[in-house]
Amino acid sequence: MSKNPSLTLAFGTLMLTLGALAMGASVLFVRLADVGPFASAFWRVALALPPLALWAALAEGTRAFRADRLSLLAGAFFAGDLFFWHLAILGTTVANATVLATTSPLWITAFAVLVLRQRVSRDGLIGLALCIAGALALVGRSWQFDPQHLPGDAAGLATAVFFAGYFLAVSRARASRGAAAITLVSTATTALILLAVALMAEPTLWPASAGGLAALVALALVSQVGGQGLMAVGLASVPPAFGALVFFLEVASAAALGALLLDEPITVLQAAGGALILAGIVVARPRARPARAGEVGMETSGTGYREGRH
Repeated sequence: MSKNPSLTLAFGTLMLTLGALAMGASVLFVRLADVGPFASAFWRVALALPPLALWAALAEGTRAFRADRLSLLAGAFFAGDLFFWHLAILGTTVANATVLATTSPLWITAFAVLVLRQRVSRDGLIGLALCIAGALALVGRSWQFDPQHLPGDAAGLATAVFFAGYFLAVSRARASRGAAAITLVSTATTALILLAVALMAEPTLWPASAGGLAALVALALVSQVGGQGLMAVGLASVPPAFGALVFFLEVASAAALGALLLDEPITVLQAAGGALILAGIVVARPRARPARAGEVGMETSGTGYREGRH
């Protein structure tokens, strides 16, 4: 990794961007899989374990297979994220679930302010507002409030909270462990938890067709190995509060793939939403200069939170 702060930030941002795009493809693969939602969540992580184990062994040797508290915690949070995400899909509209699930940057910012007692830069707040507006525009008029959907909407919010926990746990773990080890240990933890959930909630775990199996393999390789792995790599170089904004691109990726492969054309409003997300990321991008004392988020370097406040 270059010692040039600008190049380091650019590399981290690129990794997070590619990770967000890969994770955005998960909606497509889940639709094509012919198993229930909790079964697809389990296979997403279970089928990812062999390539992750190979990556970890090549990158870090046998020490990569040791469990550590932060990676285990990250895996538990991600299991909660996938569990509540599928509950949200089943209990409310896809639009509602998507909007509520993408509020995780709000929870990350709240954690920084309320728990770490840090301020967020003005550019960071502006970028956050632009990204939220963009996500709302991408969903467009599909968003709706219905009291009957309140349990599903609550699950959507829970999804965001758990993903924020996962995001912050991975970011903290990167201070002492490599991306391959963290991704492997956290994914294995998630797989164990979701196996128990799928056995209780699904009538069958097995895909009924070769096409369904192929979709599950793609879900594991693209969204879990690629998406989560690239996220872990990027979080070593990018402040978590900014990195969370990059993951608004996951919504844009899902919309673009829907237009290309599922005959779901992008409207002018959705295109404007994608532009707002890009604008928010540009505005909130980390600067290669030290932050003022007590400030967090968009102008720090390295892992984001200032030394001594981590």
